[in-house]
Amino acid sequence: MSQLYLLHKPYRVLSQFRDDQGRATLADHLDAKGVYPAGRLDYDSEGLLLLSDDGALIHRIAHPRHKQPKTYWVQVEGHIDDAALAALRQGITLKDGPTRPARARRIAAPEVAERTPPVDPKRHPHTGWLELVISEGRNRQVRRMTAHVGFPTLRLIRAAVGPWRLGRLAPGEWRRETLHAPRPASRRSRR
Repeated sequence: MSQLYLLHKPYRVLSQFRDDQGRATLADHLDAKGVYPAGRLDYDSEGLLLLSDDGALIHRIAHPRHKQPKTYWVQVEGHIDDAALAALRQGITLKDGPTRPARARRIAAPEVAERTPPVDPKRHPHTGWLELVISEGRNRQVRRMTAHVGFPTLRLIRAAVGPWRLGRLAPGEWRRETLHAPRPASRRSRR
């Protein structure tokens, strides 16, 4: 049995348990020993972060070879147009190479808790939301993709990783699931 923790990582929290600069970390929200994140979310991103005590499970979730789709709700500056959505769906070329095609669509503002601090409506009077599903995980990829098509990201929330959903978890809340998948046998027991 493996333990899987689904945490709603708040905005401005590091995806690690320690920080020598005094920033908020996962330890401020989750008191579980021997667990590690399956992937990362940037300090200025929020949403679903999966953690486990099972290294093989972490690998299956996080490694790009397994292509777990990741669903993001993205608040962008402006109202994203059809041409930008089409470009995201085809895949775009960033400085580190072309992206895989993404699933992209406009959505209504999702029912999520206000961010602290919120996106400033005076600086950004016109915003829109889109849902973006990608199957790779480059550094700051979603932000770079939306900026590339002319709609910079203002708020980024990961809503799902593979079959796991953020659901109604509030920022800082978590839930635990027990997975009954068999762990690989050790070499000694295979003899």
